[in-house]
Amino acid sequence: MSSLSGLVKQLSRERDHVQRKLSALNAALVAFAGAYRNGTATTRRKLSAQGRARIVAAQKARWKKQASKRQQGDSRPRRTMSASARRKIAAAQRARWAKVKRRKKPA
Repeated sequence: MSSLSGLVKQLSRERDHVQRKLSALNAALVAFAGAYRNGTATTRRKLSAQGRARIVAAQKARWKKQASKRQQGDSRPRRTMSASARRKIAAAQRARWAKVKRRKKPA
């Protein structure tokens, strides 16, 4: 009988040990599930209403500045190509096409 009671005590100690492990695992799962939902972290930075309003006002000012530039015409100088550069490019392109046409003729 004593071996049976010893066995019962050992099994109850094992059960308590397993219960402690399971409760630790459950706590870890709850903490993990609380921190992440749908694959993203839920801890987000808070932004005050005034901060958000400042950001919105700044962006609207940027848009207004861009719109006014478009209406006035952009003041950046356009880059133009010299006549000699155009001639060189045109000659090179004619040479490329001639080469293509030469390859096609014999076939």
